[in-house]
Amino acid sequence: MTSIGNLRYRPIRRLTQLYVGLALYGASMALMIRSGLGLDPWDVFHQGLSDRTGLSFGAVTIAVGALVLLLWIPLRQRPGIGTVSNIVVIGLAVDATLRALPANLPFAARATLLAAGIVANGAATGLYIGARLGPGPRDGLMTGFVARRPGRSIRLVRTAIEITVLTLGWLLGGTVGVGTVAYALTIGPLTQLFLTRTTIPIPNPSRLTTS
Repeated sequence: MTSIGNLRYRPIRRLTQLYVGLALYGASMALMIRSGLGLDPWDVFHQGLSDRTGLSFGAVTIAVGALVLLLWIPLRQRPGIGTVSNIVVIGLAVDATLRALPANLPFAARATLLAAGIVANGAATGLYIGARLGPGPRDGLMTGFVARRPGRSIRLVRTAIEITVLTLGWLLGGTVGVGTVAYALTIGPLTQLFLTRTTIPIPNPSRLTTS
């Protein structure tokens, strides 16, 4: 944990990769929203809240991220610069991209946006996680819960959290569809594919101290 968030090693490369990844993540969310074919579980929740409150999708994303970060306190998780940046940059990027994308596109264009959004989301996840500057607030919630209860499966905890937010989002009016299923089936392999190419190796902290 010491090396995660430590900017003494390759700071420019890691910060650049972090912010490119976060901006791309927000853009990928906007592509899926404009497709109208279904969102990932957390974004179904965000969209439902946005529809109910009248706040922009990005504003809701930022607010939910900040509230989730507060849940780290009892879990004794420590955020990194990437965690805080995740909350702000993704929300700003999704709103900016939504303003640039037209709505009510024909089906073929919407299907293309969905496919591009899912692939871009996998690439973005690989970039910001690979920068090793701290997990996103939602990822940290999952890993923190498992760390406090070592007997629990990460996959089981993640599934339970995502089913919960998906159900709440659907009840609030968020879009659940073929895109939701496609995302669930492909995001794991895509993220792993990009992570193997984007993860920046960090030397042992003792080596950084003596160098």
